[in-house]
Amino acid sequence: MTKKTASKGTGIRAILQSAFASAFGVQSRKNQDRDFQKGRPADFVIAGIIGTLLFIAVLVVIVKIVLSESGY
Repeated sequence: MTKKTASKGTGIRAILQSAFASAFGVQSRKNQDRDFQKGRPADFVIAGIIGTLLFIAVLVVIVKIVLSESGY
């Protein structure tokens, strides 16, 4: 097995894609199986935490914009 084949499916792009898809509940069975077979749990936990923090930051910015536009 070559190095490229061994790491296929667990790169940063695949991790981010899987974390994003699973957050919305649309993860395919094929990708889920790939993640469980080849992925490291810590990578997905970190991606989930980063995604959650980004989501919260976007919500805070939106609320600040809405409040500033309404005069508060």
